[in-house]
Amino acid sequence: MTLASIDLAFWLPVVFAGLMGVAILVYVILDGYDLGVGILLPAASKEEKDRMIASIGPFWDANETWLVLAVGLLLVAFPLAHGVILTALYLPVAIMLLGLILRGVSFEFRVKAPTLHQLWWDRAFWLGSLMAALAQGYMLGLYIVGLETTPAHVAFGILTAVCLAAAYAFNGAAWLILKTEDLLQHRAVGWARMTLGLGLIGMIAVSAATPLVSPRIFEKWFDWPAMLFLAPVPIVTGAIFIGLWRLLSDMPKPGDRLAALPFIGAALLCLLGFAGMAYSFYPFVVPDRLTVWQAASAPDSLLIILVGAVVVLPLILAYTIYSYVVFGGKATHLSYD
Repeated sequence: MTLASIDLAFWLPVVFAGLMGVAILVYVILDGYDLGVGILLPAASKEEKDRMIASIGPFWDANETWLVLAVGLLLVAFPLAHGVILTALYLPVAIMLLGLILRGVSFEFRVKAPTLHQLWWDRAFWLGSLMAALAQGYMLGLYIVGLETTPAHVAFGILTAVCLAAAYAFNGAAWLILKTEDLLQHRAVGWARMTLGLGLIGMIAVSAATPLVSPRIFEKWFDWPAMLFLAPVPIVTGAIFIGLWRLLSDMPKPGDRLAALPFIGAALLCLLGFAGMAYSFYPFVVPDRLTVWQAASAPDSLLIILVGAVVVLPLILAYTIYSYVVFGGKATHLSYD
């Protein structure tokens, strides 16, 4: 098969939709846990806060690279969808960006601030993390309901915002179980138990509302035998929730055994939730309005962009893996010497 024999107008938008989906998924898994650590910060003591921030210090800004990549792909590959989505979500996007900026500023300023002022920068880091998480959850809710802003849709967006923030908090607690020890690790187990239930409520709410807002999605979910393709997602998701609940009831284990499993479980839940969303909305990039082909740039433009993506994406992936290998192990006492 040669390049000339491939239907570029069909396959290139599909490829870029896949790349954008991967970028979003990796962002939710990676930046989700460090946003979650920020959300949990007020529940910790001064020394615990230092260790919590030390656990995400080498990673948090690099994790946000995946968000930049996802938005960049949306802009260059699907400019029509970029205009529709960001116009409809202008306010929550602005709140998210303000939250991310506040996180970055407070992370750096707490280094140099006197001890008395560090408390305020810790609060700013918590506020920025919460703003970003709530804004992302609200955007997810409005996207599911077709970017409509009726009172019922706004209420659903608020519910999704709260539940996504709780899911991020669970991811953060699972990260702390992996990266910390002693009393902080015990406290992280307790935080994980509390937030796991809220995350479950959020996933059930999203799953219940999604087929109701679109007859097309309802048919895709419940039409026989098409529903067989989706059936494993809720079954495996429920099994993971049960497994995590039972695992957390008996943690931490001696010798730090199985400390990575809660975070792996959190990542798998993100993957399954994303798989369900992708199955439900494909081939639409704007729900029930624009397909990936209708919103895509010209094939010649996409081909040029693909060359750049083939170069840049492996570099980002390699750097991400390298940083996690280099800074592996338990978080130690935070020092700025």
